[in-house]
Amino acid sequence: MALKWTDTLDIAIALDETHPDADPRRVNFVDLRNWVQDLPEFEDDPAHTGEKILEAIQMAWLEEREE
Repeated sequence: MALKWTDTLDIAIALDETHPDADPRRVNFVDLRNWVQDLPEFEDDPAHTGEKILEAIQMAWLEEREE
């Protein structure tokens, strides 16, 4: 399944698996954007993101960690 920027929960799960030692609260948006784009399943236009989407991914990642 190809991931798009709007697939925040799926991206969060993939990030948690790929970067298990990272603290989602401390990841800056530049790194977060790069990490998402580096996911093998990610297939979306880099120009289609912004702070709100990155913030939503970060929040989903935090929620995933808390479960």
